[in-house]
Amino acid sequence: MNDTRLWWMLALRRFSVMLSKELKQLSRDRVLLLFILYAFTVDIFLAASGVTLSLNNAATLVQDADRTAASRELLGRFREPYFRITGEALHDRAALAALDRGDAMVVLSVPDGLGRKLETGEPVQVAMQVDTTNSVLGFLATSHAQEIITRFGLESALARMGLGGGASANLPAVENEVRVWFNPNQEDSWFMGISEMLNIATVFAVLLPAAAMVREKERGTVEQLVVSPLTPFGILFPKVVSMTGVILVGVAISLFVVLIPLFSIPVKGSLGLFFLVSALYVFTTAGLGLFAATIAHNLAQAGMLSILIIAPMLFLSGAWTPPEAMPEWLRGLMLVSPLHYYLDIAFGVLLKGQGFAELLPSIAGMTSIGLLVFGGGLVLFRRQFD
Repeated sequence: MNDTRLWWMLALRRFSVMLSKELKQLSRDRVLLLFILYAFTVDIFLAASGVTLSLNNAATLVQDADRTAASRELLGRFREPYFRITGEALHDRAALAALDRGDAMVVLSVPDGLGRKLETGEPVQVAMQVDTTNSVLGFLATSHAQEIITRFGLESALARMGLGGGASANLPAVENEVRVWFNPNQEDSWFMGISEMLNIATVFAVLLPAAAMVREKERGTVEQLVVSPLTPFGILFPKVVSMTGVILVGVAISLFVVLIPLFSIPVKGSLGLFFLVSALYVFTTAGLGLFAATIAHNLAQAGMLSILIIAPMLFLSGAWTPPEAMPEWLRGLMLVSPLHYYLDIAFGVLLKGQGFAELLPSIAGMTSIGLLVFGGGLVLFRRQFD
């Protein structure tokens, strides 16, 4: 009994000394600390405030060959927040040149005789040219324009039949009542801010342990640690714990300094559960950094290997591309990305108010993958010095 107690006391003493050593080494690296602070504050602020997934004030040029009340009514419906008419193109060549230069995203051409044909019930075509360099915004611009033009044509047809104004209210109609959950105002800043915070946590969860281990190699101190009474687990565990603590502090700064006060992101679930799961995610994902550290011989190599590891995790997480938009075989690969589960958990806790029971499948999946990754990294590190 006394031997067991002595062993635990010695193990805790070694752990505390190694943990203090890691934190002191990190505190001496001022550049890295500034980079961490920038990533968890300025970078997240820029992502939340400057990146949007919706169509806003798309620059629109018009060509009105009709010059009637009907054409002015139609063009007047292309207004903010989706469209912003910036001028008029006098001929086709000027319109195409504006699209080529990027001065306009949409060119709307109203043909001669629009008003007359609408009065007589003849079909009429309105030409629209869209810059789809950004395919998402191009699709949104096309969709909004089709809705505007379709509604204008329907209202014109009803007015021609004497059903305009209040008369159309007596017609049978199907009403589409939309209820938006979890983000009622559809704020892009909520999604982009939280996603960027989780992406940054993932980057540092892989990069910091790898950098700490490779730094030991460069300084020649890793051999001294290996020949010491410390086990491979005793060497790696304090490094991962210290880096996990640093990342959790960064996540807390992001939440309480940037996202909640500046963007009014609600926290509907348990912050304790969120930070507990975040600690588990960062701790287990650090195994990928240990894998990179066993291969790399210097910080440059560790950084490049970390990029090769992180990039697939980000693409397969579902943060940039919805799973439903991916091919079926690629959707299967998402199940091996721990960030995919972490995203579901974070959004479930912060925006949906879900508890442990609802998130248990995601937590179990993330934990299983994380333990395999961390265990594999530990085995590779041990084999390197056997």
